[in-house]
Amino acid sequence: MTVVDTPGTVKPAPADRTSVGQAPAGRRDRRRTELAEYLRARRARVSPGDVGLPPGLRRRTPGLRREEVAQLAGVGVTWYTWLEQGRRINASAQVLTAVARVLLLDAAEREHLFRLAGVAERRPADPDPVLDPSAQLILDALVPLPAAVSNSRYDVLAWNSSYAALFAASRTRTTDGRFNSLWCTVTSPDCCNPFLNRDEQLPQMVAVLRGAYGRHVGEPAWEEYVRSLQDASAEFRRLWARQEVSSRATSLKVFRHPVVGVMRLNATYLTIPGVPEAYVAVYTPDGPEDRARVERLAALPPGGWTAPCGHSRTGPTR
Repeated sequence: MTVVDTPGTVKPAPADRTSVGQAPAGRRDRRRTELAEYLRARRARVSPGDVGLPPGLRRRTPGLRREEVAQLAGVGVTWYTWLEQGRRINASAQVLTAVARVLLLDAAEREHLFRLAGVAERRPADPDPVLDPSAQLILDALVPLPAAVSNSRYDVLAWNSSYAALFAASRTRTTDGRFNSLWCTVTSPDCCNPFLNRDEQLPQMVAVLRGAYGRHVGEPAWEEYVRSLQDASAEFRRLWARQEVSSRATSLKVFRHPVVGVMRLNATYLTIPGVPEAYVAVYTPDGPEDRARVERLAALPPGGWTAPCGHSRTGPTR
């Protein structure tokens, strides 16, 4: 049996064994079967006219022929046939992108294709995704609990009034004018920094950022963001150089507010379907005294605070 590394390059197939970072052999076999079935089903749904081909005569099956997909994608017919048969072949992201284009896959379908093929798709994340209007309604309904939507770079995309009040004294902004919770944490002076347990929380925040950065290495926006943090903070440079990686998890954060005092809040993170790498952070009181202070925070008059990092209530200044 042979395996194709890239179209037109054939080499002997290695033994099907599990190594570090690989799925077990049985799971890989099942994934290849799912990939084959998925490709055949998607091919059957694309008519020749959909991709600019004449309908032709005597088509025994609906949709495109395998050789037509291969030709339009710029790959070998044998290679594509083997891919549809679930054979043990490797496919690059570039080739899978070409196949997805021919099969007219949307973003969710393309992501599914890449996942079944065991290939990590690299797509630049949109720093300003379009949030459904219901996101703001949900945030507002969570008051008195502070809550916000952020992306994997810690840019805050939407928030409620309690969250705005919580960060009233933190007015620093990134170099491009964004409200960014990590930037505020590393650059705000001690007098205005809302975190009391900053020394405990900041290493975790940087480790989470390092994990997200691994999906975007080389992207200009990410490289500039990390560079700006390094330029702005010696502490960030030290933590970044440690190469520690972590995932986002519920954690206790201690905040100091100039009006209501100290609050111990548990930060819980919820993902948002359809908005890659965005999440909702909700801060819940750790005890009865903290709850009373959160309620006082939410009751502050709208003119009693400045929105996060100097932004208006309607959204970040660009």
